[in-house]
Amino acid sequence: MCGSELMALPEGVQKVAAWLEAGGHPHAPVMLDDAARTAQQAADALGVELGQIAKSIVFRRKSDDVAVLVVTSGDRRVDERKLEALVCLDGKRIGRADAAFVKARTGFSIGGVAPVAHAGDVLTLIDRSLMRFDEVWAAAGHPHAVFKMMPQALELLTGAPVVDVAVDANEENAARQNAIDLIAARARQISCSSENLPSPCISVCRISTDSGLCEGCFRTLGEISAWSRLPVEGKRELWQTIEQRIAALQP
Repeated sequence: MCGSELMALPEGVQKVAAWLEAGGHPHAPVMLDDAARTAQQAADALGVELGQIAKSIVFRRKSDDVAVLVVTSGDRRVDERKLEALVCLDGKRIGRADAAFVKARTGFSIGGVAPVAHAGDVLTLIDRSLMRFDEVWAAAGHPHAVFKMMPQALELLTGAPVVDVAVDANEENAARQNAIDLIAARARQISCSSENLPSPCISVCRISTDSGLCEGCFRTLGEISAWSRLPVEGKRELWQTIEQRIAALQP
């Protein structure tokens, strides 16, 4: 990339381009159309699969304020419990980083965080899902800029370990819908039943970090622990609450 071409790019892209060139990477950043605002739109613009978009998700480790960057496939979601097991050895938690934290630690804005050329120290992890592909596209310092590489090259460029911290979004959505269908069917069966009300548990016992509800029975931890002590009317009211929560999740 010549000097005039480099200077025409946004500042963050210039930084990434210079970093890649200094490292001998053969592919310079390219700018996408402004309409490509999502990972799927970027994939469509590039003519690749959604999974080939290497999205960067930044977390904030609460024990020491370290920035944790996970680079994963566009068709995957980072499982925060898996991530905490790897990077929070003191038992503390991580949380999503806000825009100011991301900018201060990486030097880039959310949506354009590159896996390289960070402003400060960033703990970077690469999810194994990217290794399915011969080539992937990562953010290049701007929401509309990306650069191409083999996933193995990404590993070499960043020096980051390859780990398993993501889940398949489609499989997760299917499992969630199955749980909704099971609970909704059971709720209909017991709505006018006798006083022997069954537990809502369907043996899918995971608490969502977003909602605080069990992903199987849609109860809080407090509601789960209190179930056996509730009177019949209390159990019936909780079943009604679960039905309301399920209804709110339906499109």
